[in-house]
Amino acid sequence: MEYKSEEEFLKAYNPDEYKRLSMTTDILLFSVSDVSQVNYRKTNEKVMSILLVKRENYPFKDKWCVPGGFLKLDEELEDCPKRILEEETNLKDIYMEQLYTFGGVHRDPRMRIVSTAYMALIDKNNLKDTLSPNACWFNIEYKEKNNEVTLILSSIDEELIIKAKKVLIDSTSGRHRYEIIENKSIAFDHAEVILTGLERLKNKVEYTDIVFNMMPDLFTLGELQKVYEIILGKSLLMPAFRRIIANKVQKTEEIQGGGGHRPSYLFKYKKR
Repeated sequence: MEYKSEEEFLKAYNPDEYKRLSMTTDILLFSVSDVSQVNYRKTNEKVMSILLVKRENYPFKDKWCVPGGFLKLDEELEDCPKRILEEETNLKDIYMEQLYTFGGVHRDPRMRIVSTAYMALIDKNNLKDTLSPNACWFNIEYKEKNNEVTLILSSIDEELIIKAKKVLIDSTSGRHRYEIIENKSIAFDHAEVILTGLERLKNKVEYTDIVFNMMPDLFTLGELQKVYEIILGKSLLMPAFRRIIANKVQKTEEIQGGGGHRPSYLFKYKKR
């Protein structure tokens, strides 16, 4: 049917004629923090972690997932993850950037749902807000061999294991997706969301300043190098590390001493 005006169309418009879908947002909240050493002469080791929440309702009741929720009809897309993060975890005022849009047909058993995922990077040691009771930090252990990936997420009380296969999508760009082989504890398609976020973080950390959202105001170069290494999953030779941080840090006059360590100058992020 042809309409003569916008007003005529809106009068005749029947929303039931159109198939509906819903929009959600999911938030990947990553942190790198210290693990204390027994030997005071050694610097603290670092571990990467992700914040998960336990679902209280069906579907996937009592399963873990990343914080997420539905976009309101009168809400700007960029405001949604901020609201959801505070509602589900009690955390606010956190840097986030858009990661990817996930739209698998069967990603949610309730209805067709498309989700815009966001990635947030913090130093959890500096958090001032108290976490919600259903939210928990899980340490990340990532292993990859012959395009087979094993992701182990561990908290004080629980260990979650995800196994996946990397499937090449585009040979020219090297893009790939994750085909989940084993997953008993993560709800929806959030195992794929987490793996995708980790891959994106590895790619961005070398050519952007995103890592400094995880750092305190002052840090040693040794501490900064460990953060890069834990994210990249590999050791860095000093020349390679120096190339990465060139023009990104500024030396201060302050010195870190004590604890049995050799005194080291403290650096700060040099904003551009």
